[in-house]
Amino acid sequence: MLRIRLKVASLLLAYAIGTPGIVAANEATLPVVFPRVFGAGEAPGASLTAFKRWTAVLERALHEGPAYDAPCTLRLGGRCTVGEWRQMLLRLAGKPRREQVDGVNAFFNRFPYVVDPANWEASDYWASPLQFLGRSGDCEDYAIAKFVSLRQLGFANAELRIVVLDDANLGVAHAVLVVADAGRLLVLDNQIPQVVDSTRILHYKPIYSINEERWWLHRGK
Repeated sequence: MLRIRLKVASLLLAYAIGTPGIVAANEATLPVVFPRVFGAGEAPGASLTAFKRWTAVLERALHEGPAYDAPCTLRLGGRCTVGEWRQMLLRLAGKPRREQVDGVNAFFNRFPYVVDPANWEASDYWASPLQFLGRSGDCEDYAIAKFVSLRQLGFANAELRIVVLDDANLGVAHAVLVVADAGRLLVLDNQIPQVVDSTRILHYKPIYSINEERWWLHRGK
């Protein structure tokens, strides 16, 4: 499954943008210093084998790219959502990093929250970007769509993680995307309209985080 690590972003970009001059998946040339995730410690894992929902999302994302060539065949609430996504990526290409992060977060946070039983008749389903654009989704689906979008805009895999956590305020599991940025973590959260620094959020207790290469178990805070 790890063989598709770089192909996902580059192939989706080719379909979604169709502009050879915009190249994604340029991995960082220097090691990324990843801040503590919501102040917790971490122990790195190795294999992604146990994370079948995540690896299945990567596999689907790799194979759904041709559908982006006909963007208005997929609509949500009358909107040409794939076309809007493609235009958003084009508009943000080459912009400052923070503008890209804010733009991606704002784009997807406009979508309605839909629970998995209503969408997929399943208690827990991780949707690909194309599936999200057609049906919307719940917390991890927002995080996945934002992850793939930032990868397409050139963010390195090592700069990004999807974090599965406990929301101590609501007493429920939740998922967000975090981005390492100049020694801090930016949080892209469907429950918060704007991008925020992770140090401003005190009620999130991370369980694990994951990207295209590996995962981390979190403990303590």
